[in-house]
Amino acid sequence: MSIEDDILGKAEGIEVRIMDLSGANGSEPIETVRGFTSLAHANAFARRYVRDSMEICRPRGASADEARDAWFAFGEDAVIDGTEGAWTSASELADFAAAPSRDPEDRNWRSLDPRRIGDDEDDGDDEGEGA
Repeated sequence: MSIEDDILGKAEGIEVRIMDLSGANGSEPIETVRGFTSLAHANAFARRYVRDSMEICRPRGASADEARDAWFAFGEDAVIDGTEGAWTSASELADFAAAPSRDPEDRNWRSLDPRRIGDDEDDGDDEGEGA
């Protein structure tokens, strides 16, 4: 095992399962995201995904309990199973519910989505063509 594996975690087989907390999908994920470069990458993605979901569900002027209840009723959780050191929503959910995010980067899971890595470079190459 390399030092990089010790610090970042091996990426092989890491998946983030997106779970619909409303129960509409039963116990099956609505989506499974693969292709992470490290456990740290998957953890950051999952954390931002849940933070964004909390903010989307948060009723205006809600207390922490109301925000948490709304997330459990309508939100989406990001679950990394079977990996030591994996982030879990339970570790920060109370903090997320207690205070709305003031930093947009806290919610920007799209920039970490492994399915989009490389898309930005491709989009930039097309600009100006055919204009």
